[in-house]
Amino acid sequence: MNYNGRMDQETLKWVETKWQQLQSKLAVEVKRMGEKIPYIPVDGRYVDMGEKNIFWWTNGFYGGILWQMYHATKDEMYKEAAINLSKRLDETLEFPNKLDHDVGFMWLHTAVANYRETGDTVARETGLRAARILADRYNPIGKFIKAWNGNRDGWVIIDCLMNLPLLYWATKETGDDEYRQIAIGHTETACKNILRKDGSTNHIVVFDVNTGEMLDNPGGQGYASGSSWSRGQSWAVYGMSLAYRHTGNEEYLNRAKLAANYFIANTAVTDFVPVIDFRAPKEPYYIDSTAGMIAACGLLELVNYVEEGEKNFYFDAAIKLIKAVEARCANWNEDEDGIIGYGSACYERSEDREVPIIYGDYYFLEAILRLLDKDIFLW
Repeated sequence: MNYNGRMDQETLKWVETKWQQLQSKLAVEVKRMGEKIPYIPVDGRYVDMGEKNIFWWTNGFYGGILWQMYHATKDEMYKEAAINLSKRLDETLEFPNKLDHDVGFMWLHTAVANYRETGDTVARETGLRAARILADRYNPIGKFIKAWNGNRDGWVIIDCLMNLPLLYWATKETGDDEYRQIAIGHTETACKNILRKDGSTNHIVVFDVNTGEMLDNPGGQGYASGSSWSRGQSWAVYGMSLAYRHTGNEEYLNRAKLAANYFIANTAVTDFVPVIDFRAPKEPYYIDSTAGMIAACGLLELVNYVEEGEKNFYFDAAIKLIKAVEARCANWNEDEDGIIGYGSACYERSEDREVPIIYGDYYFLEAILRLLDKDIFLW
């Protein structure tokens, strides 16, 4: 969709300025990075998450940044770095038992992005291997994809909605409808048990693996059980919008709108910079910039499908989120790694609370490129 017609000249100029800043800083970062796989900077420099934990769920997001930059600029530097990252990441496919449901995040942004951009058939096969690993995590009794390994076979999390596009892509590539049916089955379960009627969402739901009965909803990365983790809300906004894109199911569109309305209402009272949990106590006050950037991308996706009279509401909210988070959280100092600061992985953990996190940068870049119609669709 061309969003230019919905932006006033001041906003368009602002977006173009951010794009120039992104090009400048990312060019410096990629040269400085070498073959590191970034996650969170330490003292202004990324450490190599590939060395620390090559199986970590965020390890594909930098690949997504690189493919987005290559698509938008055609600078071979980004393509070369993306392919080098994939060489490291793809080795983990030899150990499927160490991977979890986040293979979608990891290979949509790397192998599948490569295939979409270049037509590389080896990358296509790599993406399909990842899709098979995701499909094999499906419990057909409870109709859910298990999130994690170990003694948690019945654990399901809201985040998985964003991994399901890997399965829709696999069906389009192979003609095998099994992948698509698994994605739909999981989405139906999420609609019944994870998404709440008021538009909020659980983070974690635990099911009996033998009966499919819901047993519990632990607090997860938010404040507590029954609270409202803002990044989970953003996964719901984007994930349900993508579910509609891939299926045309009107119920999914309605769920996306409900989640979006809830997110917008709760961020409006904090000047469009999300707190970590919408139902946490007022003090201590913690924010999560990544929730804002993810939700903004979800809203830009949602704008494509709602009625004309609704489009400006969701579009304007996306712009407010992007501008507010950038104004409060962006670091344009090219001597320091990371762009969007104040990202929070978990309410209770201080070590990754209110820090730059690589997926915050990815979704900020995706949003800016979407607004300029320069993005590559990775979902």
